[in-house]
Amino acid sequence: MSRAHCIVACAEAFRGDGEIMASPMGPVPKLGALLARATFEPDLVMTDGVASLVDSDGNVEGWMPYRKVFDVLWRGQRHVMMGAAQIDRFGNQNISCVGSHAQPKVQLLGARGAPGNTACHVTSYWVPKHSMRIFVPQVDFVCGIGTNNGAVEIRRVVSDLGVFDFGGPDGGMRIVSLHPGVTVDQVADATGFPVHVPETVSETRAPTDVEVAWIAANT
Repeated sequence: MSRAHCIVACAEAFRGDGEIMASPMGPVPKLGALLARATFEPDLVMTDGVASLVDSDGNVEGWMPYRKVFDVLWRGQRHVMMGAAQIDRFGNQNISCVGSHAQPKVQLLGARGAPGNTACHVTSYWVPKHSMRIFVPQVDFVCGIGTNNGAVEIRRVVSDLGVFDFGGPDGGMRIVSLHPGVTVDQVADATGFPVHVPETVSETRAPTDVEVAWIAANT
C-alpha cells in the first residue's frame, strides 16, 4: 500500500458527483478531492473552509459565507469525507467520546456536524489506521448515523487497508477493494465485526502516470 493509493481511493469516492460541494477533512481526503477535480470531476465545488470558493490551485473563484454552507447541506448538494474515532458495521460514526457519555474515558470533538451531514447528504470516511479500536461492534456514541439509522448515503470508507461500502447484507460493511498486498484475513483481524466479502475481491487501482505527477507536484 502506498499513500498514493489512498489518495486515489479518496478521489474515486467523489467520482460521479458532478457539481456539488466537496468537503474533505484532513490532508489525504483534501488531496483526493483536489485530484478528482483536476482529473475526472472538474465541476466539483471546493471551499477554503472559511468563506471562499477556490479552484484546484487555491485561487478564489467565489464567495461562500458560512450560512450558505447550510443551504447547500440541507439541499443535499454536498459530499463530506470525515474522520471517525469509531465506526460500526452499519456506518454509525463516533467523534464525540470513548466510553460512557456521562463519564467518558476520552473526550473528543463532540458530534459537530456529523448528524446533519449523514441525514442530509452523501458522507464518506477516511481512517488512516484500520484497527479494532476504530472498527467496533457498536459505537459508544452515535454522531453520524449509519445505514440502519436513516443515513442518506454512506458511500465509502477508505482506510490504509482498503476501500469499503455498505452494500453487504442488511446494509453492513462490505469490501470494495483491498490495497496491494493486503489480504482479507488482515482486514478480518483488524475489524471488530464481520465484513462482507464479495465473491471477487478487487485490488485498489493504482494511480495513473498523470495522477502520480499531480500528487508529486502537490505534496
